[in-house]
Amino acid sequence: MKKTYGIEVDCANCAAKMEDACRKTEGVQNCVVNFMTLKMTVTFQEGADPGEVMPRVLRACRKVESDCEIRF
Repeated sequence: MKKTYGIEVDCANCAAKMEDACRKTEGVQNCVVNFMTLKMTVTFQEGADPGEVMPRVLRACRKVESDCEIRF
């Protein structure tokens, strides 16, 4: 399953670091952050519940940028 979310990120370098942090999160198969459009596209692993995975993704992204916001 693939879903797109709005994301607040301040720079392209942080967006790349957030991609890496998201990809390492349990339940995530792949993640792409587009800094220009402020969108995060997450592909979830088979059987993963996005409602349970996304709070973990947000915590991982906030380790990169503490004021990061993801609209899910």
